[in-house]
Amino acid sequence: MKATRKVALLIETSNAYARGLLQGIIAYLRENQPWSLYLAEHGRLDRPPGWIANWDGDGILARIETPAMARSLRRLKVPIVDVSAARLLPSLPWLETDDAAIAQLALEHLLERGFQHVAYCGDPRFNWSDWRGEHFGRLSLAAGVTCHPYIPAKRLPRDHTGQVEDIARWLMELPKPVGVMACYDFRGQQVLDACRRHGLHVPDEVAVIGVDNDEILCELSSPPLSSVIPNAHRTGYDAAVLLDAIMSGRKPSPEVQLIPPIGVATRQSTDVMAIDDVFIIRTVRYIRENACHGINVQDVLNAVPQSRRRLENRFRKLLGRTPHDEIMRVQLNRVKQLLGETDLSLSEIAERSGFEHVEYLSVVFKKEIGIPPSLYRAQNRRKG
Repeated sequence: MKATRKVALLIETSNAYARGLLQGIIAYLRENQPWSLYLAEHGRLDRPPGWIANWDGDGILARIETPAMARSLRRLKVPIVDVSAARLLPSLPWLETDDAAIAQLALEHLLERGFQHVAYCGDPRFNWSDWRGEHFGRLSLAAGVTCHPYIPAKRLPRDHTGQVEDIARWLMELPKPVGVMACYDFRGQQVLDACRRHGLHVPDEVAVIGVDNDEILCELSSPPLSSVIPNAHRTGYDAAVLLDAIMSGRKPSPEVQLIPPIGVATRQSTDVMAIDDVFIIRTVRYIRENACHGINVQDVLNAVPQSRRRLENRFRKLLGRTPHDEIMRVQLNRVKQLLGETDLSLSEIAERSGFEHVEYLSVVFKKEIGIPPSLYRAQNRRKG
């Protein structure tokens, strides 16, 4: 009988992303031979626990967030897979969220709402925050919009109130309306707090989107915070697959595995159209509420009466796309969500996203997304 492997988990349980990693690991173990797991109380920036020096197990899955933790793990002779963006031990196999794809989703979310000014509020303590900011700025430039990065004060206070006040100083200087990407949800909550304390209206003057979709944190924010949804579950699952393979004697690939995000959870903090055209605002709202019922452009014109040519011209001028493009965009976002989160057949997904024929859905999906629906599901499915 094969001996049960002993695996330590150096992953905190205090935030939604880390818990998603753990859920993915659990899902893998349910489908395969279980490990004997050791999960001690551990904070993200805590000092290395004393038991590491004498760890006699078979492998470790870890978020290596500090130099001290990196030094402790470097001494060990067991297989280790790193699931931290910090990447303090580049020689280790590494899985992490795709920061470029996260920045792309956040920017698209803000541009879809008509913002001509966007901003990035990062946290200089974390290199993943810097990476997201670099991608966000580069993508903004390519899209032809101005990006305003947050530059903290040289003597930034460590307390929460001091940080919020420094963010408020920055926000007050930004052109309005502005769409802000926060590097993660806690930073997004601080941005919202700064707006509330200084009378900036959310989302009309400042729209805010975070990252991680920590549902408790997002729903407790005022107003509730929109957020990019990373696929932490898949990251944890794939990390467990990789560690199991290494413990079985297989050599890991030197390539970094970047896991794309799932989508955006839209809440009140970005529920706005940053344009002055009332007819286009009404049109966009109608499309977003009804696209998955199989509407077409004529249905839109019936709901918001105006000439087709005028609608097309105004839509292109303000949003850079046509009403048909907007209908298709909403439908395909729904398709991607259902592919990633459900076991529904493609014909059922077609029906629920407003496509009359599943064959047409497949053709459109491959043309717009670049891969067939089946491959998208395989790459983005939340396992377990």
